[in-house]
Amino acid sequence: MKTSRTERLRFRMIAPAYPAFNIYTRIANRTTALGPVCIATVVSKMDGWDAEVIDENNCHKFGPRNDKGLPDHETLQTIRRADVVGFYGGLSSTVPRLYEVALFYQNQGVTTIAGGQHFVGNNIREALDNGVDYVVLGEGEGTIRELLTVLRAGGSPASVPGIAFIQNGAINQTGPGVEITDFDRLPLPDFDLVRYAKMKLFPVSWVRGCGMDCEFCTVKGKPRPSSAERVLEQISSLLEKHGAWHFFIVDDLFAYRRDEALRLCTMLAQYQKAVGGRLDITVQIRLDRARDTELLRAMRAAGIRLVCIGFESPIAEELSAMDKKIRPKEMVELTRLYRKAGFLVHGMFIYGYPLPEGVRLDLSARQRVKRFRSFIRKARIDTIQVLLPVPLPGTELTERLEQAGRIFPRDCIGWKYYDGNFPLFRPDPPLRADDLQAGLDRINGRFYRFRYMFGVAANVLIFPVMVFSLWNIKFGWRKWYRIWRNTLRRFGGWIVLRHWRAAYRKGRFSSRLSRAQQRLSDLPENADTQ
Repeated sequence: MKTSRTERLRFRMIAPAYPAFNIYTRIANRTTALGPVCIATVVSKMDGWDAEVIDENNCHKFGPRNDKGLPDHETLQTIRRADVVGFYGGLSSTVPRLYEVALFYQNQGVTTIAGGQHFVGNNIREALDNGVDYVVLGEGEGTIRELLTVLRAGGSPASVPGIAFIQNGAINQTGPGVEITDFDRLPLPDFDLVRYAKMKLFPVSWVRGCGMDCEFCTVKGKPRPSSAERVLEQISSLLEKHGAWHFFIVDDLFAYRRDEALRLCTMLAQYQKAVGGRLDITVQIRLDRARDTELLRAMRAAGIRLVCIGFESPIAEELSAMDKKIRPKEMVELTRLYRKAGFLVHGMFIYGYPLPEGVRLDLSARQRVKRFRSFIRKARIDTIQVLLPVPLPGTELTERLEQAGRIFPRDCIGWKYYDGNFPLFRPDPPLRADDLQAGLDRINGRFYRFRYMFGVAANVLIFPVMVFSLWNIKFGWRKWYRIWRNTLRRFGGWIVLRHWRAAYRKGRFSSRLSRAQQRLSDLPENADTQ
């Protein structure tokens, strides 16, 4: 790819489309993944390079589309030819689309690069056989700069650490991936690079890594934070450039450093007072932080309204298998503390988690569903997200299930089903695979219901009575807003479920599941299911 030093080249970063309608579709239409923006921003600062991001899940304003309703990359190449294309492989369910688009660009003579948590183990070879020229193995901001510099000069990519590529018919892997620790040296993510998108919710990053080491999660390693000043700078820059008021701090561990969290919250509160506006911030936080009343007050003053909490399960045996050192009763009490402090609570759950060998849970599918619904009701969680366990590449859960020969063969159930809505392995007895999906539908179906449509209208009518009849107008407003918001979300969730069920009926997953179960039963014990 050696070129003239004076010639400008274009780098296009692509976030592939989800394979079908799912629970992420609505939110994806008004936000974007932060990783592709960070990579494109680094490239845009390099001499001789232009950069852009195409998020296929948020492609609106005059974005060219093909007859399937997906972004039309042939037209994109006609109006703005890309010389190098990068792909975001953070979600396994989008990988089939990633390969489809990568092969298109590779056949056009374009250099293709992919990175993300999907690409570990055998998946590296799979990518290199499906349209990807180079796989970035670690965090891409440092690697992409070095790789593009070498490629432009016509040098050997073997000198770039943390990549994999085919050389003389074999994989050349140039050492482990690069891990970034000094985030303040990176440029702020530039959302002007995201073309055709409608942005309502802007992602912000503070901490990478997570020390919790849950066996089902791909986010590992010691937490590495940037400064609180950088977080404030990201938010203030987005407000000034884009008029943004809604933010999601994407890290799993908000307030893992308590003193820094208090300092950030103080700075955010002072900033909002100075600009005369009120931010709306969502964070992911540990449940046990509910005991810290000083922190909760500071978070409220900072504009944090919604806390997302990974409850995972209300079943004690499953919590133990996940290495969660907490009891369901304690989880209910802590959730109520968040609500009492004025936060909206979004609960994230995993239904049907597989227990380790030798541990047995004699609960029927009906009993499990009852446990989930009872917990959600007692904890008074505002909104929920319940998914099935996903054996993600590189996790301890996947290794455990593979060793037990329980994962369904991937030639029957491919990557596009790895989004948490489909059973992907043989569950613990007495459950069957279809029990998992039916239970998931029952939990969500009782929480998100059509009848809440009538509550939306009723809450509009009672607004003046509830707010202005109370001596504390601010308290009355918050109480009314929670009821109105939750009613609206529950009706909206019913619409999402209705669309998903329609898409499921049109698909062929049931027949794929039958073949997968038969294949798995025919395989010898501990056989490779890849």
